[in-house]
Amino acid sequence: MPRILSVETRTHGRVVVRDATDLPVRGLIVAFHGYGQSAESILADLDGVSGMDAWTVVSVQALHRFYTRGDQAVIASWMTRQDREPAIADNIAYVDRAIEATLDVSPSPRGLVPPIVWVGFSQGVGMAYRAALSGSRKGAAVIALGGDVPPDVDVAHAPPVLIGVGVHDTWYTVEKARADAARLAAAGVSHEVVTFDGGHEWTDEFRTAVARWLDRIPR
Repeated sequence: MPRILSVETRTHGRVVVRDATDLPVRGLIVAFHGYGQSAESILADLDGVSGMDAWTVVSVQALHRFYTRGDQAVIASWMTRQDREPAIADNIAYVDRAIEATLDVSPSPRGLVPPIVWVGFSQGVGMAYRAALSGSRKGAAVIALGGDVPPDVDVAHAPPVLIGVGVHDTWYTVEKARADAARLAAAGVSHEVVTFDGGHEWTDEFRTAVARWLDRIPR
């Protein structure tokens, strides 16, 4: 009978940082792309959000990279069902290091740690929740589009949450969004569900909701 060993190893992740151009800097947006996307994907998705120039965006690319079948573009995935628990721990540690590395090169005024907003799309939503609730830095909000609250996180101490769901999304359905909202409500977590005319995607309607939420973050 073969044995399975879990071997820790060192690897390097790719983090794309877009510094704020409007001053004063409002804070950090730490973004997590969906399955089969890249760090640049969610940067492009956030481009249409009003007021984004006042935020430093830290787009963290998943560690498991692969190629698309057609044009051989490099894309990535956060994890699979195999060896899930150590993968979650690895990813949380990776995000913690990505934030520290960003703060080293993009320090906030007077050395203060800026507010952090966690943004996730699709598979990246799980990482947004895990980073917000299990990482070393707590955030001001979680913005979750097209993905559910992971069963492995305790939402009791979650910051306010904005949930986005398209009425035509067949993966993260309106029913799933309602279940997540009920779970957050039961834990006493402030939240809002934005249901928009679309599918599993970013839309301008949801970008407007994101801009409204970001404007609420204390300056």
